[in-house]
Amino acid sequence: MTDQSPLDPEDAKILTLARAARARNAATDGAAVRDTTGRTYAAIPVNLPALKLSALQAAVAAAVSSGATGLEAAAVVSGDAGTAGVLPEPDLAVARDLNTGVILLAGPDAAPPEWSGVLRLL
Repeated sequence: MTDQSPLDPEDAKILTLARAARARNAATDGAAVRDTTGRTYAAIPVNLPALKLSALQAAVAAAVSSGATGLEAAAVVSGDAGTAGVLPEPDLAVARDLNTGVILLAGPDAAPPEWSGVLRLL
């Protein structure tokens, strides 16, 4: 289910982190997550010969490798207008693995509250 409710400040923060990670590295996508203790992690896609991860998968891996056992929220910023607001099943699966309640989806230039929407995992 997606909606476009106003963002709370903590969700706006991870959206900004995802957008900044993408821009800083000139990447196609950026993601950020907030764990259940409030720590945040940002990442871009990993595209190595032996390892391929989406931006969200990389952010989740960073969180888990730092001890996170659950996520309050995630944000994904896509530079491709055709995929902004859409998450592939492997990204949804990794979000479900950590009981992520909310995933924010946005294009690269959208600033709150003009963004793509929220995906609430039930």
